[in-house]
Amino acid sequence: MKAAELFDLTGQVALVTGASSGLGVRFAEVLAANGAAVALVARRAERLSAVKDRIEANGGRAVAIAADVLDRAAMRHAFDAAEAAFGTVTVLINNAGVTHADRAIEIEEAEWRRVIGTNLDAVLFWAQEAARRMIAAQKRGSIINIASILGFGVDKGLIAYSVAKAGVIQLTKGLALELAFRGVRVNAIAPGYVVTEINRDYLAAKGAEIARQIPAGRLGEERDLDGALLLLASDAGRFLAGATVVVDGGQMVGLRG
Repeated sequence: MKAAELFDLTGQVALVTGASSGLGVRFAEVLAANGAAVALVARRAERLSAVKDRIEANGGRAVAIAADVLDRAAMRHAFDAAEAAFGTVTVLINNAGVTHADRAIEIEEAEWRRVIGTNLDAVLFWAQEAARRMIAAQKRGSIINIASILGFGVDKGLIAYSVAKAGVIQLTKGLALELAFRGVRVNAIAPGYVVTEINRDYLAAKGAEIARQIPAGRLGEERDLDGALLLLASDAGRFLAGATVVVDGGQMVGLRG
């Protein structure tokens, strides 16, 4: 089989959360370029419309759906809208996330709840909704949760984020264990330090220092995640379940020795 056939997503319906910026935009564009119809979900409607227009200008199919991932009613509406436009969602990218900069003894409960809620709780709820609908429609599919290398380790000032991403990795295993036999594969991608519009200013200041810790000798680029995304979304990854694909230029290997 040729690679173009192995990674082809024609006939698949993908829903990407956090699709108005950063990696979410890249994920949506890559999925659409490889044949999937894509439902774009985020809070910023105007930015979603711009992404939708760009995908369609390049020959893809997309629908923009404004929703907060913490709003369960909005979540159900998002899936309903995606189904109305393209059919049952068969590829879910749980990408929406937030970060923070609080030391452990200083983080407020509201901030802790916000980070854990968005980065972990919402991942479960959206995965549940996607899986229930795939099973009801007798569709095989893939759920891809976006974790982080900070799910395996921690950094100062990022305790809630690190805890949430560690939870995503364990959640991915638990969901895979219970859903794989129903035809729903659940896996995760754990990016390292990848330059996006969200962190570009921070990495402009700290990037050189961080890059010295990465065996590949550089920070990641958004396109460095394309292969892992397509592997997990397509039939190329048909026997992968419960895996977390680390894409970090070897940083974790270096830290572990």
